[in-house]
Formats: sequence, C-alpha cells, structure tokens
Amino acid sequence: MAVQNLMGGRWRLLLAAAVLAAQAGRVHAVPTTFGTIIGNGVLCRDHTDNLYFYDYLVKFFKEPYKHEGGAFWFKTDGATLWGITIPEVMVSDDTSPYIFVGAVAEAPPEDLEKAIIAQVGHHYTRIDTSAYPVRESKPASRIVYFDTRSKIYCAKFKPMPPVQPPAVQMPPARPRAK
Repeated sequence: MAVQNLMGGRWRLLLAAAVLAAQAGRVHAVPTTFGTIIGNGVLCRDHTDNLYFYDYLVKFFKEPYKHEGGAFWFKTDGATLWGITIPEVMVSDDTSPYIFVGAVAEAPPEDLEKAIIAQVGHHYTRIDTSAYPVRESKPASRIVYFDTRSKIYCAKFKPMPPVQPPAVQMPPARPRAK
C-alpha cells in the first residue's frame, strides 16, 4: 500500500512536470477577443490606435517577429477571422504617416470578401480596374492582393498636433495728444 502511494505520488509529479514543460514551449492560445479586437480593427469599426493593438498582440502572441515597411509583424498561429486563417497581423510603427492595423488572410480577396459579407454584412467596392483590384468598404477598410493570399487593413492619417494661433499683438502705443 505504501509503495502504491509512493508510485502514485511520483506519477502525479511526473505528469505535472510534463504538462508544465509542454506549456513552456507553447505560444499562448488565441484569445477569445481576437475577432472582436482585431476583426473590428481591420474593418475600421473601432478607434484605430497602433499602441493599443501593439500591446494587445504582444500580450497574446509575444514580441513581433519582424519590423518592416513601417510596421511590426506578429505571427498569430491558430487565429481565424470570419472562418479564414489569419497567420499574421501587422501594426504601424510611429514612422508611418498612417496609423494602421492589418491582417494577412490565407484566402484570395474574393473569398475573404464573401466570408465578411456572410458573417458581418460588410460590403466592398472595387476602386480600380486593374487585374488585382483593391476593394474598399464604406468605413475605409481595404482588401488587397498579397501573392495568392490577401491583406485586409484599416489605415487612417495620424492626427496632427493642434496648431496654436499666432500670438495676438497689441498695436504699438500711440503718443497722447496734449
């Protein structure tokens, strides 16, 4: 009986150690808020704040794996939006004249657009007549070709710092007549 208790205790200890070791090397699970936060972000349905998105992505997906083209790029293994796999999300840095959040979708633009229409009712219009047309929605979200995949993003101009009006100057004092 004592031998069984000792073996049972070791077994539990080994099992706990194995679980901890497996979790240590694992990337965080995709948060349940991913669709709400990132989905609404790329659809321009929310305030676009690159620092907010950056902090959110670092919290759930670790540090960005690259910094390129005015953006921080994050691997988002296991993430989906509208039923389509989203392997990467990018957020603007402060060198860009835009504030943006975007995502790479493992589907051509036509399929991504159909999925968004089916689940959100958000419609897009082709804004050019090229072989690879850009699609834009009313709130300014865009879908573009990215090789055989697509990118969806929301980009807005950075707010300009408030301009101070020139100081009001008093006219020079006139000498008084005596």
